[in-house]
Amino acid sequence: MARKTTYNILMYSHDTYGLGHIRRTLAIASQLRDPNVNILILTGSPIVGRFDFPPQIDFVRVPGMIKMTNEEYLPLSIKINARHALKIRQTIITGTAKAFQPQLFIVDKAPLGLKREIIPTLQWLRRCHPRAQTILGLRDIMDDAESTQRDWEEKGVYDVLDKYYSEIWVYGNREFYDPIREYNIPEETSRKMIFTGYIPRTVPKPGELKDVRREQRLGPEEKLVVVTTGGGGDGYAHLDAFLSMLEAWEGSPPFRTVIVTGPFLAKKKRMEVLARSRALKIRAYRFYRRMERLIGASDVVVSMGGYNTVCEILSQGKVSLIIPREKPRQEQLIRAQVLHEKKLADFIPWQELNASKLKEKLLTMLENPQPYHQAIEEFQFTGLEVMRQRLAEFRWGGSERKKILRVAGKK
Repeated sequence: MARKTTYNILMYSHDTYGLGHIRRTLAIASQLRDPNVNILILTGSPIVGRFDFPPQIDFVRVPGMIKMTNEEYLPLSIKINARHALKIRQTIITGTAKAFQPQLFIVDKAPLGLKREIIPTLQWLRRCHPRAQTILGLRDIMDDAESTQRDWEEKGVYDVLDKYYSEIWVYGNREFYDPIREYNIPEETSRKMIFTGYIPRTVPKPGELKDVRREQRLGPEEKLVVVTTGGGGDGYAHLDAFLSMLEAWEGSPPFRTVIVTGPFLAKKKRMEVLARSRALKIRAYRFYRRMERLIGASDVVVSMGGYNTVCEILSQGKVSLIIPREKPRQEQLIRAQVLHEKKLADFIPWQELNASKLKEKLLTMLENPQPYHQAIEEFQFTGLEVMRQRLAEFRWGGSERKKILRVAGKK
């Protein structure tokens, strides 16, 4: 049992496939901790143990699930049926909440959890621990408006937002994209919504970046392009397009390349990417433990434009070329369009992607990065500041809301 002077935060990150959820959760947790705050993360990530956990932060791993379609999930490792696996996850989640007795419960992205698995925990908190604050954290863009509204109506999400959540933190800027309007959020629920702004990531020290460039055997004037697809589960087509461009290049490109396939790229595809990379004499990794350092050492980052990757790139003021996935969700495409409008990144729609176009975009960004640097320098990260203010109000009270809304630019 924790001492009465401690404040317990429980965080839920369903993590069926990919790295974005657990990386965002860890970024938030690392900023909310202090000597009298305990943070426990519930996660299904199969690689959570590869990350560094600071003091006062620990995790409970629930059985991993892999997403087959938008609605179908199967156990990642254990050989039991999906219903049994989900029951185990739900039991662990509810039991952990009852034992940990959190004052604050933060749910990442999925209002119901995977297949409604956190609803019993939300119900228990409301019934038996009513002073606990329940927070839903949403990335800036979920999907296109029509698909999101249909999905939320079919699953009863609007009712859950109204009934079980104290606040909804939107990890984005309302001026960039307004989910209240796009997703037709009812007025009563919209009053719970706080736009935190984007969540910054750790910025490596100059010496750490020099170490990476030394590791990659880069000369002082050599340019570096980093290609990443996040978790990599759906990233093969993007890696194939980039490698095809290099294979068609006449002579040597005026930059070096490092590829990070992601740990969830299928083994057969990964072995192909690694073989093609070796033939091109470029380095490729399955997983790079200090991804922020590799991004920091780069000149241009080519990515799919997932929320987490975008935050890491912008945090370090890097030029970014996005090739967004357009199925099964439009999220990455919409974000790429928004960032392009704000001159924070450039993008190539999938139907326009070819070796010539990719080569042209890369060379332009390498030769003239200044317009992007200027826009990025003016971009303000407020996510962690707003969340720390909310935590202070939950713990000690006080009139913080007006200050928060000024910082976040809430209308």
